[in-house]
Amino acid sequence: MFGRPRSEIRPALEGLPRYIATVETAKHRMFQFLGAETLPDNKLIVLALADAAFLSIVSSRFHLLWALAQGTMLEDRPVYPKSLCFDPFPFPTRTEAQTTRLRALGEELDAHRKAQQAAHPGLTLTGVYNTLEKLRAGQRIEGRDREIYDHGLIGILRDIHTRIDAAVAEAYGWPVTLTDDEILHRLVDLNRERAAEEARGLVRWLRPEYQNPKGRAVQAKGETAAMDLGPTEADSKTPWPKSLPEQIAAVHAALKGQDAATPAEIARRFPRLRATTVQPLLESLVLLGQARLLEGGRFTA
Repeated sequence: MFGRPRSEIRPALEGLPRYIATVETAKHRMFQFLGAETLPDNKLIVLALADAAFLSIVSSRFHLLWALAQGTMLEDRPVYPKSLCFDPFPFPTRTEAQTTRLRALGEELDAHRKAQQAAHPGLTLTGVYNTLEKLRAGQRIEGRDREIYDHGLIGILRDIHTRIDAAVAEAYGWPVTLTDDEILHRLVDLNRERAAEEARGLVRWLRPEYQNPKGRAVQAKGETAAMDLGPTEADSKTPWPKSLPEQIAAVHAALKGQDAATPAEIARRFPRLRATTVQPLLESLVLLGQARLLEGGRFTA
C-alpha cells in the first residue's frame, strides 16, 4: 500500500489507457509507454500523455540534449528532475501532418523495443542502448554486444531514432544538421519566447482537454481580471517564520503536502525564500527521521 494517495498523478492518469515513463536516474534517457494498470513508484518520472507523438518528441535528440543540460547528476548517471527537464521544455508547434508522422514513429519505436524484448526475455533496454551508442560511435560490435545487436535489431532501432530526429527537426522548422550547441541555444530562445507568450495569456496546452477543459482564456500577467479568480500566487504563500523550530515545522508541513520536492520547490511556497535556506532544514528533518532523501536531490516526508 502507498503511504498516501498520489493526489496529483491519479487524476492526471484517470481515463488514459497508457502513459509515458522514464527512470529518474539512468545512464541512458529512455522513454516508453506503460499500461494504465501499472502503478508507478517513486523511481519513475511519469508524463501523463498517451499520444505517441509526444513519445517521439521526448525521445528525440532535441529533448535528450535539453534534459542533459537542465538535469542533475548522481555520480556518473544523469538524473531527470521533471520540474527542470520536462516542465520548461518548449515543444514544437506542429501541423496535423507532422503530428501524424511523429505519432507513427512513436508507435514504431515503442512496438519495436517491446517486440524484441518479448522475443528475447534476457534483453534489457540498458543493454540495447549501450550497444546502440557503440554503433553510433563506430565501435566494433562483437561478443555479447553482437548478440544484443542481433536480438534487439539495433540497426533498425538506430534508423527509427534517426527518422524521429528528422521529424522533430521538421516540426521545429530547424535543420536536422544543427550541432548540439546550436540546438540548445535555439531551445533556450524558444523557451524565452514561450514565457513571453504566457505572460500575454497564450498557453500552449499539451492536454487541453485535461489542463483546460472549459477552454478558458488565460489572463495576461499584470492585467486586472474581469472576475474574481481567487488569490494570486503571492497571496497564497505562507509567511516565513522567524524562529528555527518554527521554520523546521513549516518546511515539514510543506513537504507533507507533496509526494516529493526539491529545496527550490519548497522555497517557492514562501515569499523571498531561497533553496539554500531550505536545504539544511530538510537535512535536519532527515536526521530526525521525519523526511527521506531520494535520488536526484528530492525529499519526501
